[in-house]
Amino acid sequence: MDAVAIAILSVTTVASVAFVGVKQLLDQVPDVIDSAGRARDSWQRFKQPELPPPADDEEPPAAT
Repeated sequence: MDAVAIAILSVTTVASVAFVGVKQLLDQVPDVIDSAGRARDSWQRFKQPELPPPADDEEPPAAT
């Protein structure tokens, strides 16, 4: 009878540890997705840099 109780406790302990590990892994998924999105946006900005805005002190060409 003692062997059955120890086996049950062992199985439940392993299952509990596995569930905690899976929960911690799933808790990190939103952060990983956000980080991947920021990395993708940064890579796109790196590949295609924006043109600098025109200077305010420049006048438009005069109409003739």
